Amino acid sequence: MKAIVKPLEYDYYGRQRLIDEICREYPFIKRSVIGKSCMGKDITALKIGAASEYSLITAAFHGSERITATVLLMYIEDLAFAIKNDLSIEGVNAIRGLKGRGVIFVPCVNPDGCDISLLGRAACGGDADRISRLCKNDFTHWNANFRGVDINHNFNADWENLRERERKQGIYGPAPTRYGGPRPESEPETTALVKLCKNTKIRHAIALHSQGEVIYWNFGECAPPRSKRIAEILATASGYALDVPISIADGGGFKDWFIEEYNRPGFTVEVGKGQNPLPAESGEEIYLKIREMLTLATII
Repeated sequence: MKAIVKPLEYDYYGRQRLIDEICREYPFIKRSVIGKSCMGKDITALKIGAASEYSLITAAFHGSERITATVLLMYIEDLAFAIKNDLSIEGVNAIRGLKGRGVIFVPCVNPDGCDISLLGRAACGGDADRISRLCKNDFTHWNANFRGVDINHNFNADWENLRERERKQGIYGPAPTRYGGPRPESEPETTALVKLCKNTKIRHAIALHSQGEVIYWNFGECAPPRSKRIAEILATASGYALDVPISIADGGGFKDWFIEEYNRPGFTVEVGKGQNPLPAESGEEIYLKIREMLTLATII
């Protein structure tokens, strides 16, 4: 197999070209646009299989964590290749494993933020000066969307309490990271995922972030049925540890909202180790370590 996706840096257009090529090679993948970013970029979903309910795997909520989009695209390509050629992936026959099941992937939830972190001023359009002031000219560690809202603080899950914790840390408005917005679901990137979940029955959801090699599996006192058991399976497959978020990392996230809204398993998986943004060339090593986990998450 000649890989389409390589461990390289991809901006929005490069990532979309990868998706174009994957979908041409594997036409059974159903591609859709679930929303638009603040700057009008497509938020793309890729669906494999058909079922009454789907597993959902998402990535790249934060600009400096864009490696998660590449890692997820590597898995999508491997899974599609296995389906096309009736092969196994991590010991699971892809066709049999997906019989009666389906999976939806959203490789990049925050395309604007990823481009700002990667390309700096060139990705900011006419707002380069504003964004430069917000990040003190350090574009590399930009995590928010174009408007300076952290998408993973913008979901309606204990949002008011999270806002108070943000303010205690001096975050009152648009920032490179950790500003939850003027209200829950104020951002188009957030509402795109909310609408997807409301319009499609999702049996469990995973959000890929970086870094730390840990899995978060509950939200406050909420621990949906099967959550811990699934988390233990994912941890065993990846070698990652189970953990509990604290302080400003708790609340407002996609995983938090999904658990609270649907009482179904939701997980945040922090891939890789190091300082964000993790080097693009580490993408393949990260992917190989979590490929079994992603396979199980697809079919479990």
